[in-house]
Amino acid sequence: MTADEIVLGPLPAGITLAGEGNRIWNVLGHTYALKAASDTSFAFETLDPPGTGVPPHVHTTQDEHIYVLEGVFTLYLDGQWEKAGPGDTVRMPKGLPHAYYNRSDANSRALFWVSPAGRLAQLFDRLHDLTDPAEVVRLSALHDVDFLPPGAVEGA
Repeated sequence: MTADEIVLGPLPAGITLAGEGNRIWNVLGHTYALKAASDTSFAFETLDPPGTGVPPHVHTTQDEHIYVLEGVFTLYLDGQWEKAGPGDTVRMPKGLPHAYYNRSDANSRALFWVSPAGRLAQLFDRLHDLTDPAEVVRLSALHDVDFLPPGAVEGA
């Protein structure tokens, strides 16, 4: 473990101010900012430029949620394509294949959280500034996030 690796435990009291995160990750063109981390949950804000997305994948041990702050996401959920905009909350139970994309011409921002926290923070540490999609898929599988094979979902 490195000195700046996130160590989970009980949720500390406090405020993460707007525009702040105590850890920032660049993951394949997305900017993720840590908002809160504990044993039971992990929350991060995303900035998703036009044309970015996360292909179909499954969290094997975590429920995931998205609260859209700005922009529109095109989402694959439970075998269907949906759209979510500002104020919408997206629920993705563990084991459900899902994906999200910003297919608009403007940035999207959202608050994401998973429960339990699992190893997502450690995964983001490993993915930071990584540019090889195959290595992203490999590392994700080691952290309980399994990507579906290319072409497994039509329109992805």
